Amino acid sequence: MQNLWYKNAVIYCVDVDAFKDSNGDGIGDFRGLADHLDHIEALGANCIWLLPFYPSPNRDNGYDVADYYSVDPRYGSLGDFVEFMQAASDRGLRVIVDLVVNHTSIDHPWFQASRSDPHSPYRDWYVWRKDKPADAEEGVIFPGVQRSTWTYDRKRQEYYNHRFYEHQADLNIANPAVREEIQRIMGFWLALGVSGFRIDAAPFMLEGLEGDPHAYLAELQSFLSWRKAEAILLAEANIPMSEADEYFGDGDRLHLIFNFPLNQRLFLGLARLDAAPVADLLKTLPEIPQIAQWATFLRNHDEIDLGRLTDEERAEVFAAFGPEKHMQLYERGLRRRLAPMLGGDERRIRMAFSLMLALPGTPVLWYGDEIGMGENLDLPERHPVRTPMQWTPEGAGGFSEADPKRWVRAPVMDGPFAPAFVNAERQRVEGESLFSIVQRLVRARRAAREIGWAPAEVIDLGAPSVLALRARWRGGDVVTLHNLADRPATVDLSAVMAGRRCIALLGQDAQDATGNGGVRRLGAFGFEWLRLG
Repeated sequence: MQNLWYKNAVIYCVDVDAFKDSNGDGIGDFRGLADHLDHIEALGANCIWLLPFYPSPNRDNGYDVADYYSVDPRYGSLGDFVEFMQAASDRGLRVIVDLVVNHTSIDHPWFQASRSDPHSPYRDWYVWRKDKPADAEEGVIFPGVQRSTWTYDRKRQEYYNHRFYEHQADLNIANPAVREEIQRIMGFWLALGVSGFRIDAAPFMLEGLEGDPHAYLAELQSFLSWRKAEAILLAEANIPMSEADEYFGDGDRLHLIFNFPLNQRLFLGLARLDAAPVADLLKTLPEIPQIAQWATFLRNHDEIDLGRLTDEERAEVFAAFGPEKHMQLYERGLRRRLAPMLGGDERRIRMAFSLMLALPGTPVLWYGDEIGMGENLDLPERHPVRTPMQWTPEGAGGFSEADPKRWVRAPVMDGPFAPAFVNAERQRVEGESLFSIVQRLVRARRAAREIGWAPAEVIDLGAPSVLALRARWRGGDVVTLHNLADRPATVDLSAVMAGRRCIALLGQDAQDATGNGGVRRLGAFGFEWLRLG
């Protein structure tokens, strides 16, 4: 068997500046993160994904990089990063980091040289044009905030391309010198122990490449495999399923892709209290190479992107989970955390976690969701879901000793999601807390290797609200049942069991109605994991 560790991994995503402050300046840092790795280890995750921590003007949460070879001084030093890596390794935790090479900050020395020096070796490292393209206002990523994808630079007297904000100039990936530098960046962090990269904005990175632009992904994987055989490439690529083969290739391109279409259908199903949107999408998943994998998730650091739903479907999700305009973003998404979207109903939150972990692929968790943190909608754009981690019930949650007014972002202070009610300290010791339930679910997922390795089989049991999935691999057989509705449902598994024993692994409000395992009753938002043998 190949050592495809990511097939059975559970990834925990961390924003370093919001996790734990160790020096009292109100900003999270690597020492604080290293000192609190026991939380991630206890949860059962075995890989950490770090959001950008490089030096940056921080106009876009670090996705505007000014130096790829260092650590932002706010988070510590390279030495602190190495100490963190050692602490993670001691706990058996792998680390992947963001590779943000579609663009750089306009403050990056490369861009400054490109715009100011006609003889600079960086002159063609960015995408420049003398005339503004006629379609410059089309294809903006942030409607209502971003006006154009081309901006005039007075010093160079040309327009530069930026698919995102105007302070994020797109690199010219077609330039061999740029591609060589990207490999140098990857090699640097691999030498410091990381196990791979999450590629930011992968589809946009490929724009402008001639021939088969996706062949560049094979170039990246080839370099990666020579430097560190087990390292992975996880891509942010919100693509239709018809394009999956171009990104996975024959197993020689990307290892993992975030399954954005499935995430959107999941929230449509939750809004409708109906399993059909999820089941229908799963039935259309294309066959992918053995080494390839989808990455599944509920929430992440950005908005929930509902752009691939119809206008009517998007309106349904907005009505259910973000009916007020300030909860919505960029005309397509929701800027809310999971728990408040689901009304704080722990039955439903637990079911949502269980469902995500039962989906085919590698699950990715967003920090704080495992304890049910809320959002601060007073913060701009995507920041409401990036509030400081709530560690203790006292005050503002124990993230920092600094006055909360000096914290990197304003914490959630009031209401049912305040630290007094939602904090890691209390939930770590309460057996039925959300953290404890998610912990058990993560352990169940890692023990059910079939889900990570086998394609999902959707079982039609005649109950519209129940998503029944089966994963069979190397003689193992796991069935998961999830009731998305707020009313009980009954299903008959007799035909699936075919006379075999049915072992209940874990569940919520699930009962064996007949005593032989065949007929199962799931309460409102109930779920059950079963092993057949």
